[in-house]
Amino acid sequence: MPYNVQPAVIGCAILPSVPGDRESLEELIYRVSQSALADAGLTIDDIDGIVVGANDQMDGRAISVMAASGSVGGVDRDILSTPSGAEHAFVLGALRVATGQFQTQLVVSWSPTEASPLHEVERLAADPYFHRRLPLDELAAAGLQAGAMEHRVPGARQAALAIAEKNRRNGARAYPALAGVSGDLGAVTRWPLREGMVGVPATGAVALVLAGADEVARRGLSDAVWVRGMGWATEGSFLGDRDLATVPSLRAACEQAFQEAGITDPRAAFDLAEVADYTPYQELLAYEGLGLCARDEWGQRVAGGDFGPAGSLPVNLSGGSLTCNPVYCTGLIRIAEVVNQLRGRAGPHQRANARRGVAHAASGFAMQYNTVIVLDRDNKGSAA
Repeated sequence: MPYNVQPAVIGCAILPSVPGDRESLEELIYRVSQSALADAGLTIDDIDGIVVGANDQMDGRAISVMAASGSVGGVDRDILSTPSGAEHAFVLGALRVATGQFQTQLVVSWSPTEASPLHEVERLAADPYFHRRLPLDELAAAGLQAGAMEHRVPGARQAALAIAEKNRRNGARAYPALAGVSGDLGAVTRWPLREGMVGVPATGAVALVLAGADEVARRGLSDAVWVRGMGWATEGSFLGDRDLATVPSLRAACEQAFQEAGITDPRAAFDLAEVADYTPYQELLAYEGLGLCARDEWGQRVAGGDFGPAGSLPVNLSGGSLTCNPVYCTGLIRIAEVVNQLRGRAGPHQRANARRGVAHAASGFAMQYNTVIVLDRDNKGSAA
């Protein structure tokens, strides 16, 4: 769809893992919000509206956005909250700018670890209600998905193990302080998953500042990253009604985002990608859904290093959620990582001369929700 105003990201801050308890959640939210504003060269007085990704279950309190409103600067300011997924907060913020009714938006999300046990929190999402009595959490659903893929695709396990090793190496370079936090690749957790395939839940936060084209021009900003296309889609929540070895909602989200961005050959279109990788099996499904690699090529291309740091299309140079896993906001972090890459601010894991990237986020059991964002350093006018 055409945008009335082309939205851009002009500020970004990622706190991938916050150790200890010396900082309250409100202080953490304030810190990441102020960091993103400073990165954009703005203050909260320059912000027209705020969108937060907040989840009551993860926060362990009712209507979590109420307690956070002061920290993000939402007092006497338009503020909107979505509990479905942090990446959806980005979509809402970009759409608000695209309408022309808002010049600037602050998008913020966080994920604490105080609510425990986490698997009981996740079990609240199981539906129909009688399934909540089963030990069905995100890890169990991911195990079912991995098993379905191994049954369907020869060599899927070997490819998944190679991806896990790739992301561990990427994470050690991108965030050396977090190196070694993932478990042993030989220890089974939920069959066929190994502990080292899944990131350890951590407390973290992320914030981005968006602005319209006129605001970018007025401020003379030269490092804005433009939102060229967005797509999102949802599948049914009942796992028994889904083919877990495929992700039709990701294909639908891609079609929408790529059509907006004018992408016809995704294999050649991007300099890098950040994709959902709650497990490496999900990263494999992202390769297929994004049109980067057919499943009968998974083994060959992963083994050949095509998606590694020196490959033709590096994927998850940040190490993905295997390296830093603030559970609720990992999707928004994927978007923020691409933004940092395109602005040349990714630090030790910077991809040289990156101009265009794609971010993919998945939420819900076995990738129930999928979101795709195409980001570009070049402003080519309104997308058609």
